[in-house]
Amino acid sequence: MSAAPQGKGFDCRNAYVETLEALAAEDPRIVAVVNDSVGSSKLNRFRDQFPERLVNVGIAEQNMVGVGAGLANGGKVPFVSGASCFLTGRALEQIKADIAYSNVNVKLCGISSGVAYGELGATHHSIEDLAWLRAMKGLTVIVPSDPWETAEAIRWAAGYDGPVFIRVSRMAVPALARPEGARFEAGKAEILRDGSDVAIIACGTLVHRALDAAEALAAEGISARVLNMATVSPIDREAIVAAAGTGAIVTAEEHVVRGGLGGAVAEVVVEERPVPMRVLGFPGFLETGSAEWLFERHGLTPAGIAAAARELIEKRS
Repeated sequence: MSAAPQGKGFDCRNAYVETLEALAAEDPRIVAVVNDSVGSSKLNRFRDQFPERLVNVGIAEQNMVGVGAGLANGGKVPFVSGASCFLTGRALEQIKADIAYSNVNVKLCGISSGVAYGELGATHHSIEDLAWLRAMKGLTVIVPSDPWETAEAIRWAAGYDGPVFIRVSRMAVPALARPEGARFEAGKAEILRDGSDVAIIACGTLVHRALDAAEALAAEGISARVLNMATVSPIDREAIVAAAGTGAIVTAEEHVVRGGLGGAVAEVVVEERPVPMRVLGFPGFLETGSAEWLFERHGLTPAGIAAAARELIEKRS
């Protein structure tokens, strides 16, 4: 992976574009559709390599999604790429009617998701997108945790015949340690750490923080299982039921606490194996500030995740 380090980690947009370029070199059906977002999507090199395979519709997100659907109906494999807040907010009806309901082979790539545009305020926060999109039957929703998983998710999506939404982060994240031969499987949780006292289920930018929280808990004698639930829809019900066997579940996500990963996990828990839960995320519309400041303010830190796990264990006992 040649993605350039950003701060203490990697910008997953680099993994996205490098993978898309490699796939496009092998498959002439692959095209990109953008909303005046070539730069923010980092598709400059793709445009230069494949000038006839990048469509820039301008600042017109509804048109962008519609064009993507039309290209898919014409036999192309379109990657529709734009800032997640505008792609999912402005074009939600088109995603619903033209993509999900119509079950067309479009890959929606929500760039700079979550609170990556923190200083630009609430209009640029994309913290409701998982709730909106996982409500749509047949739309696979993926939130990769690091550059490796971003690249693997893009490869998987290119070969999958059906609509997919991939949440591509620009926040610096570390490359997670994985065993040799690790494989990405859509719809399957990844157990990054085993544990028996509590389970922490996270996605995207919260996964490495969940691992750090588990490490801190281990120093106190608390055994925490960590699951990377990259696919939010369809959710891995079997992994959630197994996680409930620890007796308590904490979920953590860069999203509001209603309707996202935590809501999806809670739906399974209440039906299959009720245990105490804490859903960590944002309370709703947020203040204007840097992404890191927003994470700190709302407890989406290793210390905040560890504290929630301790509280659950104490409550259970």
